[in-house]
Amino acid sequence: MSSVTGQVAYAGAPVAPKRANVFKRIFNHRNDYLYVLPALLVMLIVIAYPVYYTIELSFFKTPPNLQMKDKIFVGLDNYWAILKSDSFREVTINTAIWTVASTFFAFLLGLGAALSLHREFAGRGVMRAVLLIPYVVSAVAASYVWKWLYHSDFGVIGALAVQLGLSDKPINFLDNVHTVLPSLIVVNIWKEFSFAMIMLMAGLQTVPEQLLRAAQVDGANAWQRFWHVTFPHLKGVSMVTVLLLMVANFNSFIIPWIMTGGGPAGASDIWITQIYTIAFGRQRYGVASAYAVILFIVMMTLGYFYVKALTKGDESRAG
Repeated sequence: MSSVTGQVAYAGAPVAPKRANVFKRIFNHRNDYLYVLPALLVMLIVIAYPVYYTIELSFFKTPPNLQMKDKIFVGLDNYWAILKSDSFREVTINTAIWTVASTFFAFLLGLGAALSLHREFAGRGVMRAVLLIPYVVSAVAASYVWKWLYHSDFGVIGALAVQLGLSDKPINFLDNVHTVLPSLIVVNIWKEFSFAMIMLMAGLQTVPEQLLRAAQVDGANAWQRFWHVTFPHLKGVSMVTVLLLMVANFNSFIIPWIMTGGGPAGASDIWITQIYTIAFGRQRYGVASAYAVILFIVMMTLGYFYVKALTKGDESRAG
């Protein structure tokens, strides 16, 4: 009778709350949680407390002398000052362009590289190693190398453009407000497409060869085999890859800061560089904290979709 009442609620009988089941499950596995307790404590110290302090600081006006005891409570004034400022709109547009363009083209280039390297050909291992170089190169080193490649006087790219007759004089990539952001996006795509290639190459291993051969026997061309057989098997890994790229691009600080510092005239300024400038350049820690909280909310939203993408298969199997 107890097993039946656990599944079917009779009229007037109280239904056991789900919260009690959760607590019971935690109590039954209490020894398991003891093993991870040190790691949880470390996470609370290095992650939870800084997040809490940043949220708290976002409601205060901080003095430039770094005396935090003299901070003044201002409520939501910091958030309101950010949201109504012209610089926030401009930086948000730059961040959106930077994130969407970098993610889209890095994924597209990585998909093309993964499809090309999935087939057997002579030298495939060498090509894989070569295409992995951007991923393993330090972002700092890559930024300085590309900064010299883009140099208006000594840069290789500008010199080649002049020699090939594409331009009358070396192109000013990083000191022009119209070309600086696209130039940085090219560098970011070069740095990130290898990651997308690795993820998608792993996804291609899950595509059944029998289905591809059957589709080829039925007369499907290469595009039809890709769209109707290969791509459906890549949806899960593609979603995860896109979300990870978006998270990385929102937090991408090294390339824009080293190459331009957000300039010229803020043309390459994005959220993360703006936060750094406000905090350590202008020493307005309250406003910078409010900016960081806004970025944190966006990142948590992306993290939610990332977790949903990872657990989608588990939920379908459980259902």
